[in-house]
Formats: sequence, structure tokens, C-alpha cells
Amino acid sequence: AAAMEDRRVFSQTVEYALRAVLHLAHMSPAAQTTDQIAQATRVPAAYLSKVLQSLRRSEMIKSQRGVHGGMTLQRDPETLTILEVVNAVDPICRITSCPLKLASHGENLCPLHRRLDDALALVEDAFHSTTVAQVLAEPTRSIPLCDGLLAEPIARTRSGSPGARSGSPQARSGKPGARSGTSAVKAKPRTTGKARTPRETS
Repeated sequence: AAAMEDRRVFSQTVEYALRAVLHLAHMSPAAQTTDQIAQATRVPAAYLSKVLQSLRRSEMIKSQRGVHGGMTLQRDPETLTILEVVNAVDPICRITSCPLKLASHGENLCPLHRRLDDALALVEDAFHSTTVAQVLAEPTRSIPLCDGLLAEPIARTRSGSPGARSGSPQARSGKPGARSGTSAVKAKPRTTGKARTPRETS
């Protein structure tokens, strides 16, 4: 497990935040407790609590009290981008100046660090142009957070919740791995900030 963690491109915090947001978007408008989110996303509850705090501070989710209290998604999945979720918990850090602090390089990156920054820019752009709704609606047999036997109960829970939308992107037929006839939703991504483009060669 330790070796696998070392090969992660993105931090565990980013992974957990994305799982939580996708789950809340899927279950919306029904509120979910921390324990329910932890069970559905397979994230340790103690770790998840810290991640949810960061998402609350970024006003992506909100908590409500009462008998049916819990966490709900505050942002519209049609406009909430993957980049916004990532930057809310562990921002992508572009290389803007020489990591070695070489005075002769400064902001004029060497070929190595320029290419590394270009790769970060591509990731940033991909996340900027992808919304939570698009991820949930994408046609696939590998439904996010669902594993065969888990998928159908989750779909039933969604359909039975107050105000739940019909034709959920995760609604399933009786055949394992099959999807409903819903089509992918192409949402126009909008963010509060514009992603930076790859640095040009000087």
C-alpha cells in the first residue's frame, strides 16, 4: 500500500474530495451524513471529516441539521469543475520560477522545468474543462463509486429520495453492468478563474 501511495500523481486528499463531491452530486438533493459518505466512497471517516471541512470553507458543500440532516452539494454539478474541487483541497502548483533558485534562470525556465510545467498546464486545462455532471453522465459500464452489486441499491436510494431526478446517470437495469438509456449531458464548464496555458519557449 505504501509503494502504491508513492506512485500517486495526485494526493490522497484530492482523490477523497472528488469521491465525496461525486457522491453528493449523485445523491442530490438528499443530504448525506459523514458516515454515509465514508461508506459509499470507502474513505476513512476521520480523514473524510477534514476533507469535508475544506469543501465547506470553499462553499462547495453545506451542512444542515435535523432528522434528515447531513451534507449536501451547494454548487451546481453542471458548472462545478473538477479543477475547482482539486484546488479547494490541494491546489495544482505551476512552476513559475526556477525550483533550484538559480539567479541566472529566474522565471526563464530551463527546458526540463518548462516541460514539467507544460504537463501541469495540460492537467489543469483538462480539469478546468470537465464538470462534475459530465463525469456522472459519461456513458460507461464502470460507474463512479459503484461496484456491480453496490450500483443498484445506490440507484434505488437516489430514486427514492425527495425531489430526486428521474433518469439518474447511475440508474441501472436488471443486468449487471448495464446502464439506463440516459444520454450524456454536455455541460458548458464555467469556473471563477481561467486556467493558465502552457509556458512558451523563450
